[in-house]
Amino acid sequence: MGMPMIHQHLHVLFLSVTLFLISASVARGKQYISAVGDPGMKRDELRVAFEAWNFCNEVGKEAPGIGSPRAADCFDISSKLHRKGKHFSLRHCVTEAHNKLGVGKPLPGLAPAAVNNSDLYAVQKELYLGSLCQVADVPSPWQFWMIMLKNGNYDSKSGLCPENGKKVPPFPPGRFPCFGEGCMNQPNLYHQHTHFLGGDTMRGSFNGTYDLGSDIKGGLDGISFFEVVWEKTVGVGSWVFNHKLKTSKKYPWLMLYLRADATKGFSGGYHYDTRGMLKTLPESPNFKVRLTLDIKQGGGPKSQFYLIDIGSCWKNNGAPCNGDVLTDVTRYSEMIINPETGAWCSPNNVANCPPYHITPDNKKIYRNDTAHFPYGAYHYYCAPGNAQHLEQPVSTCDPYSNPQAQELVQLLPHPIWADYGYPTKQGNGWIGDSRTWELDVGGLSDRLYFYQDPGTPPARRIWTSIDVGTEIFVSDKDEMAEWSLSDFDVLYTSHDS
Repeated sequence: MGMPMIHQHLHVLFLSVTLFLISASVARGKQYISAVGDPGMKRDELRVAFEAWNFCNEVGKEAPGIGSPRAADCFDISSKLHRKGKHFSLRHCVTEAHNKLGVGKPLPGLAPAAVNNSDLYAVQKELYLGSLCQVADVPSPWQFWMIMLKNGNYDSKSGLCPENGKKVPPFPPGRFPCFGEGCMNQPNLYHQHTHFLGGDTMRGSFNGTYDLGSDIKGGLDGISFFEVVWEKTVGVGSWVFNHKLKTSKKYPWLMLYLRADATKGFSGGYHYDTRGMLKTLPESPNFKVRLTLDIKQGGGPKSQFYLIDIGSCWKNNGAPCNGDVLTDVTRYSEMIINPETGAWCSPNNVANCPPYHITPDNKKIYRNDTAHFPYGAYHYYCAPGNAQHLEQPVSTCDPYSNPQAQELVQLLPHPIWADYGYPTKQGNGWIGDSRTWELDVGGLSDRLYFYQDPGTPPARRIWTSIDVGTEIFVSDKDEMAEWSLSDFDVLYTSHDS
């Protein structure tokens, strides 16, 4: 006997869906798997943390009454059935007492040298908060999405920041913004624990200001401000992270990013153990990044808004970093989508260009090939300050803003990036053009130029931080950037055996 008609329809539907799923997940022998603990930000039981830094990715000095500038909001959800339906409640893993911990206060496993050292204490506090938030998973447990805030002021008279990893004496002011002593301070931080607004919608936030004598409740005129508000309905879609960043005369260079960092080891820009969301570290060329970005205010002409920023660390001889700040080099690639950001790389200024560009079919175009080199695709390239065999002319990166030397490849929207799903013209993804992007970050990052000593084996390009946000780079007036980020995922390919 044949199947009843409805069963035949269901059978055909089942086969169609199965074939679709197989074809969607396996393309050319590749299957995409999420590298993050919270794929697409869809997990109701959120894990999010906050970190603030001074100019050279240290703490320096804590803000009065705030504690070490590390905090977290992590919770589990329980539900009970009532006559009117399900009732949800949140059980927080991190208390405000945890978030207020600072130098001099005990922490589990705190080394004696870290008790009164604000830089070392912050490292230990991040690990402790990670232990409170940690989720068991395969192939690695994971901890949280990371909100990173950074102050670009540098008091050059302080001697606080090393030069390409080397301790150097103070030097006269003027090269970096600083209103005087204390300009590298940590911010006031205010936290609203995630809670139910009513119904099944949850919301929480971190916000504050670097202007320590100011009250943000009295208005934001003339003062700096940062805020991240996250919101989600139980069981529905993605968390939406709403960001605001405002500069001021005293704080004209500020950075705010949402990061997926390594769950252990060095994240981009650091030289000690960190915690994060990347339970599998993506390696070029086999990964993609998916996200939805809606920019509401751009932050003015100095806002280097990064649709995507990837960071890692390897030595100039290709070896992985080991925490030796004299020989480690942080490597970054950043796609800037602010249409007011132009190309510093040009035929007349090849020192701001990488030595060559590599096409999707792996052809090299040298920067002196004025007929073919895509100058407009590069905002700025700078080489590590500790490299020994640089091709001249060259621009070297700021030697002070990371604990070790750094290398930057900053990209702009350009048709040359079309094969990777990146913006192809100015204005793509900017204000009024909210989009869900699927970026072949692995494919593109595999073909970017990064410096290596001649004759050394190529470094494995394993990325320990992937983030989105803006760096308002020394604004000459108060500026506000505002954007929302959701659906963030990092997908790597697994080759079928």
